[in-house]
Amino acid sequence: MASPASQPQRLVGLNLMVTIESKPPTARSGEAVYFLIATVALALVAAAATAASKDPLFQFQGWIFTIAFTLGSFALAAGISSGSFNSPQDRYSDGVIKAGVIATMFWGAAGMLVGCIIAAQLSWPRIFYFPDFGFLNFGRLRPLHTSAVIFAFGGNALIATSFWVVQRTCRARLFGGIAPWFVFWGYQLFIVLAGLGYLVGITQGQEYAEPEWATDLWLAIVWVAYLLVFLGTIWKRKEPHIYVANWFYLAFIVTIAILHIVNNLALPVSFLNHRSYEVWAGVQSALVQWWYGHNAVGFFLTAGFLGMMYYFIPKRAERPIYSYRLSIVHFWALIFIYIWAGPHHLHYTALPQWAQTLGMTFSIMLWMPSWGGMINGLMTLSGAWDKLRTDPVIRMLVVSLAFYGMSTFEGPVMSIRAVNALSHYTDWTIGHVHSGALGWVGFVTFGSVYCMVPWLWKKDRLYSNTLVEWHFWIATTGILLYISAMWVSGIMEGLMWREYTPQGFLAYSFVEVVAARHVEFVIRLGGGLMYLAGALIMIYNLWRTVQLPSSESAAHPANATPAPLALAAE
Repeated sequence: MASPASQPQRLVGLNLMVTIESKPPTARSGEAVYFLIATVALALVAAAATAASKDPLFQFQGWIFTIAFTLGSFALAAGISSGSFNSPQDRYSDGVIKAGVIATMFWGAAGMLVGCIIAAQLSWPRIFYFPDFGFLNFGRLRPLHTSAVIFAFGGNALIATSFWVVQRTCRARLFGGIAPWFVFWGYQLFIVLAGLGYLVGITQGQEYAEPEWATDLWLAIVWVAYLLVFLGTIWKRKEPHIYVANWFYLAFIVTIAILHIVNNLALPVSFLNHRSYEVWAGVQSALVQWWYGHNAVGFFLTAGFLGMMYYFIPKRAERPIYSYRLSIVHFWALIFIYIWAGPHHLHYTALPQWAQTLGMTFSIMLWMPSWGGMINGLMTLSGAWDKLRTDPVIRMLVVSLAFYGMSTFEGPVMSIRAVNALSHYTDWTIGHVHSGALGWVGFVTFGSVYCMVPWLWKKDRLYSNTLVEWHFWIATTGILLYISAMWVSGIMEGLMWREYTPQGFLAYSFVEVVAARHVEFVIRLGGGLMYLAGALIMIYNLWRTVQLPSSESAAHPANATPAPLALAAE
């Protein structure tokens, strides 16, 4: 076998210590002063704009900006005066990751709760309709639910895990001093602005891209800072090899930045008005929106979470990734093909048919690299299959791959024009989305957080593996109830829509189609409540884990060792 020097793709037996350099503590108060000056200036600008505006919705968001920047100024001033920023620079920056884990679980529970509320509204609209409280209407809660679970729950999970992975696999502290904290708190501000904005009616009405121009602009600033922190950490790495998980994280960060900026190009009515008009119009607007929308799924909900998979499954299984070459093929094929698949959302529209066919073709091609990644993750357990019986966390991670494989098979099938004619705009699409969101994204996040919490808080173990078992089985049952109900409901809905009388009229009215799906709606609510119950069990388990006594063995460098890279075939 060739030496490691001649095989840069192999990284066997790498031992990354918790302490990364023998350097004395370095003061960061100077950086904090610049952040303080910027934050005070932003608070003053936000207060002035709020006072000058005559738009009540702009004023509402202006007050949120002003309060957030003011609190940030006080926090920075207190940190500078107390010397809190004079932290040792010879250790990994784990405080921001701890905050990210807490935010992930908080927003996850909140987003799932809102999802259960709107599922109840669809099941019993007369009971759960609140005419005196417009902010609780389905039309405002539904985007709140999707944004909370995708961007709040999923986004915080991606930021926290990427900060963990990039430090451990690069043997370098996070770049930027307190910039990672700016990324974290700036992202929380975006979540609050977007979520409260939906409730009061601030939305541009685009799927997965509802926030208006001011919120979009703030997110762009935060996201660029996130990119710089991640790139800077890779740049100053002590390990020459860039582990494949970082490739997926970096692709996710860069592509989402491009998607966000292009899709949200807009001209504000005025700089003191919350409303704006997008630069795209007509069919171009639809094409750009679904180029963004599908790739938000492809890069935010797939590429980023594949970064989790490529680190936490080998780490938890204590096995090398099955095939490093396959992971590279998986990466480049996925990145190239996914970007073209968006037009399949626009079958039977004004979009030229060649563009529709292009989207369908690339969607079908996606099946191969997606299953290549799934097989790579599953085969990593070769020689460690017994862990599926004894370790519920690795079982959750592996089952997430099963849902990933199922969703990435179903999606290409649904992109075929003849199938799409039946499935599109029906509950079948809702079931498909949630099989990926609950099964793939949810489970790989839960498994990764279960891994990180004992490492971050220096614990020997989780508080209770039995509670993890309960979480796994309750949530899995909930997913199966949810997606099965939506499959039945969606296919029935599509068939009823295309049913005609002998006279050529539609056989069923809209109300009749809705009433026919009542039982499936109730089953969906039951499945959602079970999934939420599993998340609450997890939160309790993690809280009790943090309360366990810390131990020296849990802080041993082995807990900071990344998964070794090797090609099983070599």
